Amino acid sequence: MSQEFFPKIGRIPYEGTKSKSALAFRHYNAEEKVGKKTMKEHLRFSMAYWHAMKNPSGDPFGVGTRLRPWDDGSDSVENAKRVADAGFEFMEKLGLEYYCFHDRDVAPELGDLRASSDALDEVAAHLKKLQRQHKVKLLWGTACLFSHPRYMQGAATSPDADVYAYAAAQVKKAMEVTHLLGGRGYVFWGGREGYSTLLNTNMKREVGNLAHFLHMAVDYKKKIGFKGQFFIEPKPREPTTHQYDSDAAACLNFLRENDLLKDFQLNIETNHATLAMHRMEHELTVAADAGALGSVDANTGDELIGWDTDQFPTSIYLTTQIMWQILKMGGFKTGGLNFDAKVRRDSYEPVDLFYAHIGGMDAFAKGLKIAHRILQDGDFAKFVTQRYASFDRGIGKTVTQGKATFESLEKHALANGEPMPGSGRQEMLENLLNTYLD
Repeated sequence: MSQEFFPKIGRIPYEGTKSKSALAFRHYNAEEKVGKKTMKEHLRFSMAYWHAMKNPSGDPFGVGTRLRPWDDGSDSVENAKRVADAGFEFMEKLGLEYYCFHDRDVAPELGDLRASSDALDEVAAHLKKLQRQHKVKLLWGTACLFSHPRYMQGAATSPDADVYAYAAAQVKKAMEVTHLLGGRGYVFWGGREGYSTLLNTNMKREVGNLAHFLHMAVDYKKKIGFKGQFFIEPKPREPTTHQYDSDAAACLNFLRENDLLKDFQLNIETNHATLAMHRMEHELTVAADAGALGSVDANTGDELIGWDTDQFPTSIYLTTQIMWQILKMGGFKTGGLNFDAKVRRDSYEPVDLFYAHIGGMDAFAKGLKIAHRILQDGDFAKFVTQRYASFDRGIGKTVTQGKATFESLEKHALANGEPMPGSGRQEMLENLLNTYLD
């Protein structure tokens, strides 16, 4: 019999809103239908391997505190397989159907590239077996191109061609493993793709090299027959002063400028939106309006702290806003809700992982139900439609149809005198939203 890593915890049940158990769902009922889909189909929850299984919960001011009995800290393949065993037991007991990983989360970085790639292949074979055994799927994979000192000045934007080549080789292998494991997608997160000072930076060359890198990835994807979706994940500021993928709009502009938009969608993260000085619903709307909202990293950040705190999402306002945008676009087609979140440094026991994920899953389940009711009722949509109704008739319609000129608009303005727009009714709409959350 294989080792059990959470022996005192069984499969987490759904018990409803009257439950007092901290190890039970109050809102997330996987098979409950919301509209035409079940909750699990709508939400597609995923475990972030790096935070759940590997993160020691350190911070800039102290070492890690977490108890991880499944990880002896060694760089052995056997230890990597044991960590995977624990992760899949955790996912099965929690009812998670997906997971996400960086290559260096699931397998060790060894003395050279070949040894690291061989270790990743060996662990990948074990992951494939565990996926079949536990009926868990890979949402997406990615490569860690930011932790090792070789990437201190970037990977696909490094000023050193040897580093650039090493990064390409690492992504090639990570893509192969993601393909082997049936991954629904592959994420490019430019952890250090940016600059600290323009005094030593040729920005045009770096951005151009990044575009070449991604075109090569598209070519290799086709060569190996990988059908999964490519994602870019916007990330501002941290760790460099300026990241090239700073927010959704910057990513979309880069993709359009370099003829890559047809091959990529965006993976939007709440904490990154906060660091970019945006609300999450803004980033989601920018991506969705471009037809490029693919997946979501489900977390939140502390607005009083200027770094990526990656906290579990428990705000019903936040989860309602996220699910509102996802339902408006017809639901996930490629991605899902990946809990890129970590327990707090003083929540160090293994059971705290369950409490954290249960809270996030319940918050999103409730947000899903509220968002569905909002869209079904249609009150907000009616208000917005009415607010822009002047562009559906008369002079406004000529603007929408592209037939207006400055001369025709001037003629209209002179004939109609001083305009006065209708009230935006922000407070009324905020009150209306609160009635759904009651």
